[in-house]
Amino acid sequence: MRRKGDLPVKTCAQCGRPMVWRKAWAKTWDEVKYCSDRCRAEARSRRGKPEAGTPGGRRS
Repeated sequence: MRRKGDLPVKTCAQCGRPMVWRKAWAKTWDEVKYCSDRCRAEARSRRGKPEAGTPGGRRS
């Protein structure tokens, strides 16, 4: 049995929090980017929106 401190750790691409390996992620650990469904949904919703401080479609 492994101790929790010995498990691999990644940083969430959305919120920046550390996430520890879970057995449910065993087969897809290399593909895991987000710590939760909420972070995944926020990342998807921000992809299509323009960045703050840039005009949202207006051209001069």
